[in-house]
Amino acid sequence: MLRRGKELGARSAARRIMVAVVAASAVAMVATGCQPEPGQTPKPSSTTSLEAPTPGPSVSPVETELPDAGFALPSSCEEIYSAEMLAELEAANPPLNDPGVTMLSTENAELLEIIHGGAPTIRCSWGEPSEFGLATNVTVIDDAQSAALAETLPAAGFGCEPLGDGTICRIEQRGITLDDQEYTRGETHYLGEGAVVTTAWINFSPDGYTEDVVATLWG
Repeated sequence: MLRRGKELGARSAARRIMVAVVAASAVAMVATGCQPEPGQTPKPSSTTSLEAPTPGPSVSPVETELPDAGFALPSSCEEIYSAEMLAELEAANPPLNDPGVTMLSTENAELLEIIHGGAPTIRCSWGEPSEFGLATNVTVIDDAQSAALAETLPAAGFGCEPLGDGTICRIEQRGITLDDQEYTRGETHYLGEGAVVTTAWINFSPDGYTEDVVATLWG
């Protein structure tokens, strides 16, 4: 009888252990099933010196794309110019994308918000850090942004007119430095289908520069 009592006691203890294991497993499954899926980590969102230093002879665009973007962003700066304009720029004011050139392609707040807000963009500059050069960004935009800029730029003092299927806007300023040196600086921007071309320049504004970029990118 003593032996059978021990067997019954052992079986009862085993049942209690199995119940505890099943209960613990059920709790673990419920806890796991209630955990939310991990969310995506959000992306981190004028001087007369010639936007942040850019290494290399050419700049690749940011590898993000807007949904249904109808504009194909070039993969290098050389692709935004005709062969003739590229040769002229290389001869007149090299190099392309000097890492010391920090000039922004615009000082307009609305444009800067778009350019640095994560939109796909490519930056190209010409010249060494000096009082002579230019900087250009080609940035993908949507229709709403284009419509807003079409109102913002004239209100900011730009003179705008049709060019191809888009709009070109210009502004220019002349002055004298503290060293009594005359200077001319300005901005020329183009609002096209799917993208905006922004260019700021100082003492260097090749004839037909923006028009050449427009013809090369939009045909």
